[in-house]
Amino acid sequence: MSIIEVEHLSKTFEYYEKAPGLKGAVKNLFHRKKLYKDAVDDVSFRVEKGEIVGFLGPNGAGKTTTLKMLSGILYPTDGKAVVNGFIPWKRENEYKKSFALVSGQKSQLWPDLPAIDTFELNRNIYELEEESFRGFLAEITQLLDVERLLKVQVRRLSLGERMKMELIAALLHQPSVMFLDEPTIGLDLTAQSNIRSFLKEYNRRYHTTIIITSHYMKDIEDLCDRVVVINQGKNVFDGKLEDVSDLFEQRKVVKLKSSSVLDYEGLKTFGVLKSSTAHESTVLIEKPKVNESLKKLVEMYPFADISVENIPLEEGIRLLYERK
Repeated sequence: MSIIEVEHLSKTFEYYEKAPGLKGAVKNLFHRKKLYKDAVDDVSFRVEKGEIVGFLGPNGAGKTTTLKMLSGILYPTDGKAVVNGFIPWKRENEYKKSFALVSGQKSQLWPDLPAIDTFELNRNIYELEEESFRGFLAEITQLLDVERLLKVQVRRLSLGERMKMELIAALLHQPSVMFLDEPTIGLDLTAQSNIRSFLKEYNRRYHTTIIITSHYMKDIEDLCDRVVVINQGKNVFDGKLEDVSDLFEQRKVVKLKSSSVLDYEGLKTFGVLKSSTAHESTVLIEKPKVNESLKKLVEMYPFADISVENIPLEEGIRLLYERK
């Protein structure tokens, strides 16, 4: 049985149009035009225990709204969801103890206090036994290599160090489900890599089910075998990460390097010109036309190098974002 089941989940927000200026403000006192925004529109997916699933989509696609409904912060307009056997928006205490929500753009730590104070507060909130709390805290701080930072004021920590503390605070009650909303946003490459390594190891040890949103494809490639992609609030893909490029296999990426100057307009006749300089170009060519196109290109230019590749994962994801 799936640990997360989402069926036809929808969320519509109501808001009002406001005319500009004082005249518009006075007019709105007597008449306001109500507008509607479908943030999530009939989204369905299932997640098995222990899976790490990438939840992707362009800005405004409905990712954060979906996670907020699954964590009980928002009520849906329609549809249903079951997480760990609970209906999230009922907000039962047992459910609150079974999941964690971590956002890279919001903090639960008190900036003027050391992180250990927030951890102690969470221990009391979640009614954790002190002995097991101490043991788990020692293990997880060692995994993240932050033992020396526990008594340092949070505002004096680097962004990467603060993110590690945020993860610890969210994991102290050992949730079986984690919702991660862009956990590596704003971090440098080393900090991003450290967070990914920790999440992989934590998932291996505790089989925690994780749904992660991120605009960094490296996060998704390193952590996820499966992705769910939504756009304009709707499902556009649900499957293995390796299958994303296969969806667009009808086109190949042809990279050209020539000793002579390349003709931009001439290259456009072969396919979609992705990038071009005087001596190097990248062209998307329909798969059935690749061999014929290469023969013509070789006759036209003296090439130092030609390579034919599949569409990169990041490009495949971008094309999925454009699906309606």
